[in-house]
Amino acid sequence: MANVRGPHLRTPLTLLHSDRDALERDDPAILAPGEDARYLVTRAGAAAMTEREDSVLQLDLETEDPRAATTEMLVFLGRRDGHRILAAEIAEPSPELDLPGRDLRDLRRVAQHLDPADADLALAAVSMGSWHRVTRHCPQCGGALDPEMGGWVLRCREEGSEHFPRTDPAVIMAVRDGDDRLLLARNAHFPDRFHSVLAGFVEPGETLEGAVIREVAEEVGVVVDEVQYVGSQPWPFPRSLMLGFRAWVPGAAALSLQDEEIAEARWFSREEYTAAVEQGDIEVPSGSSLGRALIDDWLDGSEHGE
Repeated sequence: MANVRGPHLRTPLTLLHSDRDALERDDPAILAPGEDARYLVTRAGAAAMTEREDSVLQLDLETEDPRAATTEMLVFLGRRDGHRILAAEIAEPSPELDLPGRDLRDLRRVAQHLDPADADLALAAVSMGSWHRVTRHCPQCGGALDPEMGGWVLRCREEGSEHFPRTDPAVIMAVRDGDDRLLLARNAHFPDRFHSVLAGFVEPGETLEGAVIREVAEEVGVVVDEVQYVGSQPWPFPRSLMLGFRAWVPGAAALSLQDEEIAEARWFSREEYTAAVEQGDIEVPSGSSLGRALIDDWLDGSEHGE
């Protein structure tokens, strides 16, 4: 079994902070309209934002109750400056919600440009919106579900079972060889030049470290002999929690690519990587992703245990 160690790697979405006020979720009036309520409208991974005069993005927290405009659900996200923040997921764009200055933006693309407190609220809102959209019926009996606990629990009307939001753990790893080269790959479903570090979902009954070792062996045919946890970030597109690792393989390992999964992969020295990016031969993840943070961590020359 690989040796596991754990210095933390900070990424754009690991320093999130807001008061979720979870103990207040059982208040029956927590979703009720009121002067202290502020609404964050979301739809299918996008959140309402405004652009300030200095071109900085911020969340558009409305004072008007949007429930008359075909709202899918409300969820209590917590408190900010004494206000209750309620996520309001909508099924489709609505004229009632098409207000001047409002802009529903894909959070995957703009999260890195938000203040951490705004990013925290938006990530929770779009994740909960996704859960409510797909969780319509009790998985045990097919009965209708009613929201409770400020939208964080769904209870079956027929037999009373409780159902909670789902988060899927996924490992993402910067694999290095004995010469400290980085492994980058292009998934068969990625655009032609897009390369990133390897990633995959954790299987039932599997440890995170075991998932790193298995995924690397499956996708590129090399054996990891050391694993180091470095941090995590939410990635609710639709419901993942990304858990980041550095990983090492001994020597200069030859690659054997998984059919129909990995279109291409290779080891990069720092000089080769920099040249490939500058020349446009490869594209890499945006600054909001843990994958990019892992690449930059290697590029900056971090060693074992740093």
